[in-house]
Amino acid sequence: MKLHPVYRITVFVPPAHLEALKAGILSVDPLAAGGYAAGMWESAPGREQFRVLDGTASASGRSGELVREPSVRLEFCIPRDPGRLQHLLTQGIAAHHPWNTPAVFVDSTEFASP
Repeated sequence: MKLHPVYRITVFVPPAHLEALKAGILSVDPLAAGGYAAGMWESAPGREQFRVLDGTASASGRSGELVREPSVRLEFCIPRDPGRLQHLLTQGIAAHHPWNTPAVFVDSTEFASP
């Protein structure tokens, strides 16, 4: 097997917004690699929590309130290209996510293929 350097992008999203977010991501990048496109992984809904701080215009909850909501973990990989990554973060995720500050994590890792 050969190892390919990639960014693994993980984003958490409310289940009701999952399909819109996926469509937004794919509208700016086909996520093509290894003879396939639109490669994404999603995990069954879990739950996440946060407390809204004073001065925040939150999409969910009020100032001081502890909010607990269902959330889906969505992951996908792209080759390690900083420009492509930045484009996906701003135009694919931030532009199509319902939250002011989406929970997004980026890891540098390797993908194994034959």
